[in-house]
Amino acid sequence: MMKFRFRRQGADPHRDRLRHDLFAFSKTVEHGFPSQPSALTYDPILRVMAIGTKAGAVKLYGAPGVELTGLHKEMATVTQLHFLPGQGWLLSLLDDNTLHLWEICQKDGCSHLEETRSFGLPGRPGSDSNNCSPGITRVTVVLPMAAGAVACLGTEGGAVYFVTLPDLVLLEDKTLFPDEVLQSVPDEYRCGKALGPVESIQEHPRDGGRLLIGYSRGLVALWEQSTRTVQHLFLGNQQLESLAWEQSGKSIVSSHSDGGYMVWAVGDTGQRTHQPVMSTIPYGPFPCKAISKILWRTCESGNPFIIFSGGMPRASYGDRHCVTVLQGQTLATLDFTSRVIDFFTVQSAETPEGDGLTPSLPPSLQAWPIDGGKNLAQEPTQRGLLLTGHEDGTVRFWDASGVSLKPLYKLGTASIFQTDCEHNDSLNQAGEEEWPPFRKVLVMELSDEKSEHTVSVATVDLLQDREGFTWKGHDRLAPRNGPLPFAPGFQPSVLVQCVPPAAVTAVTLHSEWNLVAFGTSHGFGLFDYYRRNPVLARCTLHPNDSLAMEGPLSRVKSLKKSLRQSFRRIRKSRVSGKKRLNASSPSSKVHEANAQLAEQAGPHEVEMTPVQRRIEPRSADDSLSGVVRCLYFADTFLRDAAHHGPTMWAGTNSGSVFAYALEVPSQEKFSERAVEAVLGKEIQLMHRAPVVAIAVLDGRGNPLPEPYEVSRDLAKAPDMQGSHSMLISSEEQFKVFTLPKVSAKTKFKLTAHEGCRVRKVALVSLASASSEERLENCLACFYLISPSEFERFSLSARNVTEPLCRLEVARLQDTSCLSNSSMATPKLPQANGTHIPHSPEGQHSPSDSDRSPEEHPAAFSPGPIDSPNSSLENPLDTTGDITVEEVKDFLV
Repeated sequence: MMKFRFRRQGADPHRDRLRHDLFAFSKTVEHGFPSQPSALTYDPILRVMAIGTKAGAVKLYGAPGVELTGLHKEMATVTQLHFLPGQGWLLSLLDDNTLHLWEICQKDGCSHLEETRSFGLPGRPGSDSNNCSPGITRVTVVLPMAAGAVACLGTEGGAVYFVTLPDLVLLEDKTLFPDEVLQSVPDEYRCGKALGPVESIQEHPRDGGRLLIGYSRGLVALWEQSTRTVQHLFLGNQQLESLAWEQSGKSIVSSHSDGGYMVWAVGDTGQRTHQPVMSTIPYGPFPCKAISKILWRTCESGNPFIIFSGGMPRASYGDRHCVTVLQGQTLATLDFTSRVIDFFTVQSAETPEGDGLTPSLPPSLQAWPIDGGKNLAQEPTQRGLLLTGHEDGTVRFWDASGVSLKPLYKLGTASIFQTDCEHNDSLNQAGEEEWPPFRKVLVMELSDEKSEHTVSVATVDLLQDREGFTWKGHDRLAPRNGPLPFAPGFQPSVLVQCVPPAAVTAVTLHSEWNLVAFGTSHGFGLFDYYRRNPVLARCTLHPNDSLAMEGPLSRVKSLKKSLRQSFRRIRKSRVSGKKRLNASSPSSKVHEANAQLAEQAGPHEVEMTPVQRRIEPRSADDSLSGVVRCLYFADTFLRDAAHHGPTMWAGTNSGSVFAYALEVPSQEKFSERAVEAVLGKEIQLMHRAPVVAIAVLDGRGNPLPEPYEVSRDLAKAPDMQGSHSMLISSEEQFKVFTLPKVSAKTKFKLTAHEGCRVRKVALVSLASASSEERLENCLACFYLISPSEFERFSLSARNVTEPLCRLEVARLQDTSCLSNSSMATPKLPQANGTHIPHSPEGQHSPSDSDRSPEEHPAAFSPGPIDSPNSSLENPLDTTGDITVEEVKDFLV
């Protein structure tokens, strides 16, 4: 994410002194589910959970607003996470066979998650095996003991090692090798075979000195640590996957690779058990998948719960991801859409033990059960609403005012179409299958009363009988006939279906003009939803846009195409660069020197002047060039500099911009006169990069406010006296043009400087931290990081939404995050981030205010643009030539 303020280049000491009062760029919080989760754990005392990811991130969640985040220095997958209950310590195991200790620290009254120690286990490539026993191999199981002083490590070699906590020092004298266990195994059971890797270690629920150790072969041993003897052997013959204790310690349950589980009775010392008390394959008798994890939970009344993941029949449900809950003869299967990484159970604080599978309240009415920690953030002064569109045809409304997103409303669209499935749900409650995806435009009105009415249907042909194009995709969805019932909330009034029925790529609405504009991969249309008739349809397809006629846009196809184009541009740039530069020319020597400097890995504190990358013009015949990326309504000067009026703008994937002058009747004559649209201008960007946003700036340089807000006195009316400007944001650069004569004023070449491409643009108004009266408008752009998460950044130094929380921990040993031993890993920046604090109003010292920007290293230190401490403005590149765009004026 980046921000820019359009101003003239040059030093401005006063501006530099005030800049930190306006901007405080910081990554504050992440919304959504962590991308690529790989590990999960829960602390029943602190009542918080932690999630590890394949990118090495550790995210801790408690009550709403309680969030802590850490990031391993190594970019390795987190394979296991384990809390030391109640103590604020978290163990993480990475796939490079290293163990890390995280600590919940208290600073300035708030909690932070920091890595304090790491332990390199011998046996992995590049490790120093002189300090520890050479017999350790890859770790398969980690178990922190309930006492909190020792952790057990099971390995692939069958050995169990013990490490002190929190020091992470190996206790070599306590190591349990497989030979000691084999001495107690009957000869007929050995058969010359090894025990295999350690699959599970479980501490006795009543006696912390006894450990239940399960090996891959199927053998389970109850080990007494004080006497170093095997108290009980369970001689299983099926490959072991998981173990769990019954609460009293009199029974254990084991799950296996054949999809079954066994219950074993724990007897006297020295006993060997050959047969379990009970053995069953819940989804048998046909071959089943392995039960990867199993839990045994008791309750005050009724049979205990057996909960396990996996175990489904291979032939019929082998591709399902399920967790099964079994109580007596009652079985419930929970089907998930993605692979189950791990699971845990949570006991309610009000009702510690349940009495059955049926909850006392519907799931939608139950409170969030993970409620640990205290949210210290103040009530937000500003209210934020986030809308997300999903492939299942739903739109979700979220309260984004605070750290945690709160679901407010879900709008479904499946019920108004004729499908093979019955959708008995209302528009507000999507059904179990939540189908189909968006291929239409719906105009909806908010109503607080239920209704039963017929939805008007209109069709807009975007191809307009253009020759040479044949749609090869699916047919449009058939709407249901007759009156349909709708619950209170957003209720559809008009359904606009595009032909061909491709995905809608852009949509915007103007409630004062009763107009909605929409775009697809074939073109864009304008619809009058008051008179319920189309105003215009424009096809944007190029003769070579054959891919757009194949059906829904394929992400795989577009990714392959993007990669091919990128490599072509790189090769073309290298070849053309060699042709352009003369080896003896001064310019070639400068380029050579810059290239050598760029390849050298210099110290971080050396600031290098960025070298502009060459932007290669895109071919006009690229497939998918007709995709409409953005639409925009504005009341501005398009015909001449003396008269302003309604306009509509559309930007495409090929860098084309279409501007239409609209004739909109007054509100009194809406029913008498129809809206008319006249093509005003066509603009073709020279570099042909996709246009992602269009905005008009008024005479004072402020973006035009929302018309609805102006009509309700919620925003200040724009300045219509001075000349307007137009900002066109493409994936590669930002450019400002004058209106009505479209001539370039200034630009910033983003891709040339930063090497990234813009995905989303927003114009934001920021207030100074020292004065509410000082406001500035800035351009913020975003690019994709994760498909399942929203990265939230703060640009304002005045209003910052960040996690402020506290977790009360009770440690057996007194440690500090700031006084680590030599084994400690250096502290990493908080992934959830905090903004640079500023002095309260009225407490700025004169010496601070008079200091130059170079004397404020925290606020003005050079760094990458995505650094949490980077609050630098990017001066506009106005030194180079501003390319002349191709502009066609149809109003002259």
